[in-house]
Amino acid sequence: MNRRLWTLISMLMVVAMLLAACPAPAAPAPSTGDQPVAPAAQPAATGPSEMHIAWPYSAPPAGHFNSFVAGAINLGGPYPHLMFPPLFFYMWADDDWMPLAGQSWEWADEDTLHVSLIEGAVWSNGDPFTAQDVVDTFDIYRLQNLTVWRFLEDTEVIDDTTVAFHLLAPSTTVLRRILREVGIRPSATYGEYAQRVRDLVDAGQTSEDEEWSALLQEFNGFRPEGTIVLGPYQIDPNSITEAQMTLNKVETSYWADTVQFDRLVNFNGETPDITPLVLAGNVDYATHGFPPATERQFIDQGIRIIRAPLFTGPALYFNHTIYPLNVKEFRQALAYAIDRDENGFISLGQSGRRQMYLSGFSDNLVANWLTDETQAALNQYDFDRDQASAILEGLGFSRNAQGNWIDDQGNALSYTLTAPAEFADWSAAAENVAQQLTDFGIPTTFRGVNFQQHPVDVRAGDFELAIRDWGAANPHPHFAYNIDFNSYNYVGGEAGVTVGPGMEFPLVQQVDVLGAEVDLGAMTDQSALGSDQAAQAEIINDLALAYNELLPQIPLWERYGNNPVPNIRVTGWPDDSDPVYLNGPGADPFTFVLLITGRLQPVR
Repeated sequence: MNRRLWTLISMLMVVAMLLAACPAPAAPAPSTGDQPVAPAAQPAATGPSEMHIAWPYSAPPAGHFNSFVAGAINLGGPYPHLMFPPLFFYMWADDDWMPLAGQSWEWADEDTLHVSLIEGAVWSNGDPFTAQDVVDTFDIYRLQNLTVWRFLEDTEVIDDTTVAFHLLAPSTTVLRRILREVGIRPSATYGEYAQRVRDLVDAGQTSEDEEWSALLQEFNGFRPEGTIVLGPYQIDPNSITEAQMTLNKVETSYWADTVQFDRLVNFNGETPDITPLVLAGNVDYATHGFPPATERQFIDQGIRIIRAPLFTGPALYFNHTIYPLNVKEFRQALAYAIDRDENGFISLGQSGRRQMYLSGFSDNLVANWLTDETQAALNQYDFDRDQASAILEGLGFSRNAQGNWIDDQGNALSYTLTAPAEFADWSAAAENVAQQLTDFGIPTTFRGVNFQQHPVDVRAGDFELAIRDWGAANPHPHFAYNIDFNSYNYVGGEAGVTVGPGMEFPLVQQVDVLGAEVDLGAMTDQSALGSDQAAQAEIINDLALAYNELLPQIPLWERYGNNPVPNIRVTGWPDDSDPVYLNGPGADPFTFVLLITGRLQPVR
């Protein structure tokens, strides 16, 4: 019996025991359309207040507590920030920053950012929170060659509550990398390693040197016994099983009086594992990609669905070493041949919305960055198989007696398409794309791969076609293009990431719409540099046109959340019109904001 099956059986047994121990809730009245009916009133809560959440993790010994490296029991989505908060959280509706570990920031000059920290905060072990914790955190990321260090020259402790960040050059995007993307960790756990990094820097060492690599290898094997947290919740190591674990409230935390739950109970697993727990009323919030049939079960059961934008989604990736996948006209033909509306709806119902502009970043952000002229020039590749056939015939391709396509060299076209097996929405997207391509005359077989192994395979170049992500949940398109061009392309450098050729899409390309040969990698870097956002926008317009022509991958649809929020243990979810939902479930997660500000409360 494999581990996933045993995990599912174990969780179903837990559900059965819980249902046996508790009286069944009253059945809700039938729902009408897509509007859920409010569940029956619940009895007043007794004992510690709990919110039940869901996120996959690896239990020890595979899982560990070095929160910087692969395999750490950090959880994801909204939950790491409840343990290791960043300095600030970006609020999309306001274009403003919500203070967390930091309380204010200012530019001392165009190359130096000063951040003032909250005062009086302590770690869960009782140590005071100081600027040294922030500097040590960033130095560990320096060891790991995190992207922020492409922009930083150094960090400096000004005093116990002030940190200076010295930039290599002015940049509008580095602000987010500093303020939002780094969760602060304790010097008590990581300070010794951080000091050793500074010693290497002082000695003139870089990531290319043997001493640096040796320290990185040693750090990757570092295994602290537990976690010391600044945030209001801490994992109880004794609670961890294959099925679930508990995060207890830290009563000394800076936010202890604001958060409303005594503990968070996290259930382990991907969509197949979590679905029965939601239906049984044992999960209060989940971000998994639930398929349309499951979502309908939720709605019929009276469970509300929150749909907030993720600013990203699945894309069809190509191995560009394989002919004719490395021919842009062939990829353009496939863009016409795939009905992306159908693909999105089959995959995620109302929460899978076709990418319209195929600009390389979210349609929700296009109007903020692209001129009307650029938007009009972008090919939307509306579903048109006659146009797809015309393109292939223009390449010298033809159909055989069975109606399948033969390339100009006489080779029959057929492919294997892989996707993470446990991601219900991406797997559904892959199955549908495979069927659509087969119907078009390019026989394609879908093969599911373990969700942890799949990105390893893609980065290693071990695929023909694959479903991975496009774009990024970030208001600046630079981050999206970094995903599109770099995350699965000639990969190497960052800690915990497999080194390999990836999709092998050359970044120096002739772009007809620009009338020039361009370096897409250099353009992506340049789009983040300087303090002149208008100059950055010019580069982004060119990148959008280039991406739309070249289609290094085909964005299929943009994902919107379909997050179930049954009113059992948790109340306070705002109306759908509340601007907090513009934060999305994954970008700057609205659930974290609602928890840390106390808007989510126990049902009393």
